[in-house]
Amino acid sequence: MSTKDKLKECIKEGKKGERHKGLREIKASEEQIKGHMNKAIHNFNAIDIFYKVGYSDWSASASFYCLYHCLLALLAKKGFESRNQSCTFALIEDLIENKEISLTKDELKEIFDKDVSEDLSHSNKILDIRENMQYSIKTFLEEKEFDFLSKRTKFLLDKLRKDVEK
Repeated sequence: MSTKDKLKECIKEGKKGERHKGLREIKASEEQIKGHMNKAIHNFNAIDIFYKVGYSDWSASASFYCLYHCLLALLAKKGFESRNQSCTFALIEDLIENKEISLTKDELKEIFDKDVSEDLSHSNKILDIRENMQYSIKTFLEEKEFDFLSKRTKFLLDKLRKDVEK
């Protein structure tokens, strides 16, 4: 399905009531934008806290949701609310294609990729690290893996924050 077709489907789903599962057009709100960025920073801080207390498997989820809330802030800035991750990513992909944000498609693929990696345990994508930690029996990240995750999340957080603030 093309990005444009996915967006049409998502907007249609967004019209199905309060508990919709798509994209809903809203009035852009500084409160929503700031709220999503505050949650992104909250989740970023949790990455290190989980690691320090021995729950680094949760660091991977905190990393993903840090970046996801940055994306939700971008959507709020553009006048959309999302209740569906694939709809969020479709709209972000559209913003990239229209050169409205600086994030690249390759960077988006680190957070969300329709083409799932075959070997999650050796992937450097934040998405794959999160899925490996969430669905495996592993309960900790190796120090090298954690350092990569933390630094890469910080880089993407800073890049997305600039897009939100411009």
